[in-house]
This record gives sequence, structure tokens and C-alpha cells, in this order.
Amino acid sequence: MPIYYPDILEQGSQPHTFSYGDKDVMLYALGIGLGADPMNETELPFVYERGLKVVPTAATVLASTGGRVNAEPLPRPAGHRESSINYLMVVHGEQKVELHRPLPSSGTFTATTRTTGAFDKGESKGAVLINETVWTDGQGAKVATLTGSTFARADGGFGGPSEGAPEPHAVPGRAPDLTVELTTRPDQALLYRLSGDRNPLHSDPESARRSGFPRPILHGLCTFGLTCRAVLQAITDYDPEAILSHQVRFSAPVFPGETVSVDLWRDGKAISFEARVAARSVTVIKNGLCMLR
Repeated sequence: MPIYYPDILEQGSQPHTFSYGDKDVMLYALGIGLGADPMNETELPFVYERGLKVVPTAATVLASTGGRVNAEPLPRPAGHRESSINYLMVVHGEQKVELHRPLPSSGTFTATTRTTGAFDKGESKGAVLINETVWTDGQGAKVATLTGSTFARADGGFGGPSEGAPEPHAVPGRAPDLTVELTTRPDQALLYRLSGDRNPLHSDPESARRSGFPRPILHGLCTFGLTCRAVLQAITDYDPEAILSHQVRFSAPVFPGETVSVDLWRDGKAISFEARVAARSVTVIKNGLCMLR
């Protein structure tokens, strides 16, 4: 089925309640490489229940602990035309996490997801869809807002607006203020997938080859977490409560076992960053912005 505009802006999921605990928090931290050295006492609080700290970008997986969430769709008005896209031609474009307060090490929350934007790049050029997920607590107060964009490569030409999509953050033109080198493990994707995303592209060599890759690739959201880890290490002295929001634009995949170089620029509370794999001369994350509280 095609995209129907503006009907698609009425699509989303009804509120669903979820819970997570310390095991989920620690598994995510291990999945982005924290705790690789068990004697590193600055990273230990992310992977050990005593004084447990939560990586801000863990919000991308904690609502789906134990597997994907299949929430009921929002009620749709009479005459609503349901939109659909070709998921075989979908690419995760951008991701942002905004924390209205620091995440606790365990809790029960309610999440609601809706489509907030649909932009038509033209027939044969694809479409950009923007979805927003909001967490609230038992009193209805916002806890986190997750915003993601999807590039639907086969679904352009539906007649929606071509202008108005959020502009990517522009990193400074000067040389980076500092660079953090993070080496991923060959089994990084196999560990990260246990936090919820079991797409075989990240675990099955044959599936990866059918998708055009020589071997399984690292989850984009794992690379997202790596860049947050770099900010924690280099900027906040491993204090996750110092981070208000973290956002990126995905530009290329990482292969497990590669070293990711995260270039950072600091301008007050705005930390700009990009990430690259120097061994392949490829930039894997562009237009990154981490805002401090």
C-alpha cells in the first residue's frame, strides 16, 4: 500500500505500559562496549548493580525489553486511508533522544508513538517519515521523547510536502577539539541484539550477503550508543545525568571489530560530533549533537 497524506499523520500506537530493570540497563551498556575492562572503575557503575548508572541512549531499547512491542494502533476516523511502506527499502535516517529527567535504573512507564511528519522527495527519490515516541510516568509527566526519521527509498511521489523536514545539525568548520577512539568487538552485534533488535542482518552472514554486505553489520543504534559513550568518557566524566539530549544522522554502517573514531567539538553546553572508521575512510555518523543540562 502507498503513503496517503495527510492521513498518515493520524497513525500511531495506543499507549502501552512497559517495565525494565537493572539487568536490561547493564545489558545495554555491555552492548555498546562499556565494562570491557572489569578493572576500569569509571565504567563499572554502568554494568554493576551497585550505584548503577544508565546510559541516556538506552532509552532506544528499554521500552522493548524482551522483544519488539506490538502496541495496538490508534483509533482512526471514518474514511481514513491506512498508509504502508516497502520495509525492504527502508533506512534509519536520524535518531534523537531527549530526557526530560535522568533515567532511573528501573521503572514502569507508558509509551505512545505517532507519525509527526511525512515528506515527499519525489517519485523514485523516496520519502522521509518522522515518528515520535513519548514516555510518561504514572502521574502522566514526560520522562523521555524519542524522535526518529526513516528514509523510505521506494515510497516517494505520494503528493506530500517536499519542504519543512528538520534540518540536520551543522558541526563546526574548525578542527575537532578532541577525538575518542572506541574499538568494537567482533561479537558486538551478537551482544547488542539481546537488547531487542534481532534483525538477522546483524547476526546471520547469509542474511547480510542478501542485503549486499560481506558480513553482518553493527546496529545503527549501537553506533548511536557508542557516540554517547564517547561524550560520557571525554566530556561529562561518566556522568549520564549531565546529558539532556543526544541526536545523530546515520551515514554508513560499522562492521563489528572495527575502531570508531568520534570527533567532538565543544561550544558551551552544545557538543557537536561525527564518527568515522579511519581504516575504511568512511564517516558513519554525521551532524551529531549532544546537549548538556
